[in-house]
Parts: sequence; C-alpha cells; structure tokens
Amino acid sequence: MTVRRTVSTVIALALALVLTACAGLPTGGSVHVGKAIDEVEGPPDFSYVPNSPVKDATPQQIVEGFIAAGSGPRGNWKVAQEFLTTTFRQKWQPQAGVTVYAPGESSISSPAENELVFSVEPVATVDATGSYRPADPGRIPFTFSLVQERGQWRIAQAPDGIVLDANRFGSVFQSYDLSYFDRGWRTLIPDVRWFPSTNPATRITAALVSGSPSPWLAESVRSAFTGEVTLTQPSVPVQSGIAQISFDPSIRDLNRETLARMKTQLEASLAGAGILDVQMLVGDEPLDVTARTTRSTAVDARPLVLRDGAFGFLSGNDVEEVPGLGDALDEADPESVETDAARTTAAVRTRSGAILRVSSDGQRTEVDTRAGMTAPTVDTFGYIWTVPEDQPGEVVAYAPDGTARKIPAGWVGATEVAAMRVSRDGARVAALVRSGGQWAVWVAGIIRDESGSVPTSLGQPLPVATLGGRGVDLSWIDGATIAVVYVDGQQRVVREQTVGGQGTEVRGPDGVVAVAGGNQSGSVFLLTDDGSLYAQRGSWQILASDVSVLADQQGLPG
Repeated sequence: MTVRRTVSTVIALALALVLTACAGLPTGGSVHVGKAIDEVEGPPDFSYVPNSPVKDATPQQIVEGFIAAGSGPRGNWKVAQEFLTTTFRQKWQPQAGVTVYAPGESSISSPAENELVFSVEPVATVDATGSYRPADPGRIPFTFSLVQERGQWRIAQAPDGIVLDANRFGSVFQSYDLSYFDRGWRTLIPDVRWFPSTNPATRITAALVSGSPSPWLAESVRSAFTGEVTLTQPSVPVQSGIAQISFDPSIRDLNRETLARMKTQLEASLAGAGILDVQMLVGDEPLDVTARTTRSTAVDARPLVLRDGAFGFLSGNDVEEVPGLGDALDEADPESVETDAARTTAAVRTRSGAILRVSSDGQRTEVDTRAGMTAPTVDTFGYIWTVPEDQPGEVVAYAPDGTARKIPAGWVGATEVAAMRVSRDGARVAALVRSGGQWAVWVAGIIRDESGSVPTSLGQPLPVATLGGRGVDLSWIDGATIAVVYVDGQQRVVREQTVGGQGTEVRGPDGVVAVAGGNQSGSVFLLTDDGSLYAQRGSWQILASDVSVLADQQGLPG
C-alpha cells in the first residue's frame, strides 16, 4: 500500500522537470544575508515549470493558466505572478495556503463582466504553516477580477493562496514530520506538515525554529525552540547530506541540555528530507552538541494474540507466551486486549462487557462498570482510558491505583464512538466517531498536569478523515499513521490514514472485527469474526485460525 513517505513516485514524475528552490516560511527575528535559496547546495529539487501567459489570451485562458501555474513554486510562484497586474503582484500571497480539489471536479463561469468564478469540489486545505485538514463538503468558489494592462488581460483581484487538483498536489507538495517532545522530554512526537518539495531543509528548519506546533497539538508537546534564538541565514545549505544551520550568537547562552534537545528535534525533522546529520553553527564555528537518545515507540513485529488459552506472540504455528498475563487473561474471557510497553498491565474488555485492569501478577480489577463500553486503551503512564459507545463526551482515565479522572468534554461534537486508542507516545488519542451523520477519524492531544503524567483534558479534536461507512476499529501503526477498518455496505475497508495528511484504502477480508498495527505501512494484522488472523503480503493471507483475541501493543519493554 502506498503512503505519504514514499517519495520515489514524486521524484519519478518530476525527473524531466527543472531544478528549483524558493524561500518557504518567515524565520522571524533579524535576518542576515546568506546564499540565495536557489544557490543552496543539497539534494536536487524538482518541480513543474508551468506556462507563462500567451499573447492575446482571453480572460478565461488567463484564469485557467493562473490556476495551472500554482504547480510551479519556483521564485515564490514567479510564473503565476505573470498572470497578475503589476500592482496586484505586490499584494498577492501565494503561501497563504493551498486548496486541494478532486481531479475533474472544477468549473468556471462568468457571473459579471470582467469577472470569472473558478469553483471546485475540495478534498483538503493546507494553511500557511503547512497543516493539512480534510475539507468540509460543498463546492468552493474563487472569484477573479480582470483588467486589461498594456493591451493584455491580467488578474487584478484574486484570493491569496493557490489551488491544485489532488494529483498535482501530491507531486508539488511533500509531507514532512516536524518533531516535538512529549511533556516529559522523553519521546518525539511527529507533527505532519506539507511544503513544496523544493529545498525542504530550509522550509523544515524555519518552521521548527521560528514556528510552533499545530494548535491541536500545542498543549501536549514541548519544543526546545521557544524564541530565544533565531536563524542568521534564510537558507540551509546541505553538503554531503549534512545540513548546516546558522544561529545568532545568543544560542551560546543556552545550557547543554537545551542544545541537545534542539539538535534532536532538528535531526529527526530533517531526516524525512534525506538529511543524514545536522551541524549547528554560530558564524562559521560549529557548536559541540550531541543529540539526546529518545524512547522508541516501536512494537514487536509479530501479532500478539490469545489462541487456545495461550496469550503471546504468534511465531509460525506456535504462541510465545507473555509471562504472567496469559493465565489471568484466559480466565477473564477477554474480547479485546491492549498491553502496556512493559507487558505488565493489560486493558481488557470481557465478552460480558466489563472493563478490567489485568496485571502480570494475576490480579484482575474491574475499573469501569458502565454499560456499552468501547474497547479500553492504556497509556504510557498506566492510565486506562474508557468511553461508552453512545456517550462520546464521557471519557474517563483510570490511574494505576484505581482513581478515576473524568476528561472534560471528551469527544465533544460526536454522537457515537466505535473505538478509541491512545498513541504509543502517550501524547495523543485517536477515535472513530460519528458526527453530523458521518463516520470519521478524530485525533486529539492529551493535556497532562505539570508532572507530565496525569491527564487533565483533551485538546480540540482534529478531524483527519471522513469514512465511507460505519467505523469498526482502529490502531496506531507509527507516530503519524493510523490503521482504520470500516464497513461500506457489506464490504470491509482497511484505510491507512496519516494524521495531518492523506490516506489510502484497500478492501479487507469479510467479517473483520479488529485491527492491530505494526511499525510501518502494510504491517497491520486483521482478525475476523470466525477467528481467522490475516496479514497483508501483497494480498491478505491467513496466518492462523482459532484466534480468540488480536491484542494491541503500546511498545516494547525497556
């Protein structure tokens, strides 16, 4: 299955196109002159080179040419600016955002003299910071006013930003993970942004150093870049895979821990742009900084199952049991299980509907007695999260000592919830919800107290995908991707969805009731209602039968 990190397709589509680069985001603070971005050394950048206006073009041809020129970011959309009047070029802001529309779903009309309206069926929008959101249904009109300048029609008024069909957007823009820390400075959290694929090192660095986390995530993460230091060059040169990032001298006043966190964020964020290492500089002098080691959120690549009374990892036809949990889980008659990273605690829903905390010492404690509960989920601090299917606002997190913490508002705006899972980093939670008559995937940041462990509330939910049918189950694949199962008519659909990006879908086996994610695209496991366990190996293949439970994992021990 193709996902956003597959850049080879983008490069292959653009090999015949021209090397380009341009400034992406304001860096803030004082700026000193460095190399022009077009002169920065680094991996080759490719982009479309759209056509300039032709002589004596009609107003409609001018508008259509201007829309098409949104595919050429070189020189701050220099070609697109050729379709504008001399005066309007100084006002138009191409980097205000992107409207992505469904291919073939556009029309153009002329409601008044010298005025054209270009209407599209939107798929998504990308704001000035690169944050991607699925669009609400309904056509969006873009109005253009035209005048004649030196005998040629030109656009005198137009909305800021650019408009691209979804196919072209995927070739012009690429997603990158800005990396932030969790509140305890232990784990990196990806914040997906979309930038033109020209000179990504400059764009990523500017967004990380001078920007801020996406609003929905801001209260759940931390950044070492809090405004104390600024960049002294508008561009980031890349030599032999090493990004050279120049800071103002005030960076020398920061302690070594802060500098180490900065380098950690920079290295992780730039890795998605093919950067192998980061050199932090003051003037021409490198800073002696070593990145921090962070906690991995990887899981065991094998499926974790309950089969024939044995709970453990399926290896061939055998089950490698998890010490301690097996007997306690089998006696609990579980329907769903999620284990913590240490594999000492499991959040369980029994077939009778009870919500239990099961420990590796054999203890089973009922934590929630409400009826109609979704499968529970356990976070990195041992809190078990629960919510009733018909009461999305009633989210409760149960501490290891049994203390219940009501999470204010919960999934406000939803009328039903089918599944809920905390991410392996403990900073976010995803849910399958019904809202406005449609099923969707929502993600929210988890806000915790000053200790960084006790959950107090959720941030504003971020809608990340609208589904074509009723939600069944979901599971995290990695820090930025969720596996989702939903029912479209009689057909099960498996969707891999980027949080803050696009998704891909394939048909799943009939009767899927549970999904568990691995560590990368295509690594999900599916359980059907007849006990068959499937994995994707080009097509869906049965790994085992007579499986009672397919469990979720929150990480690896240690």
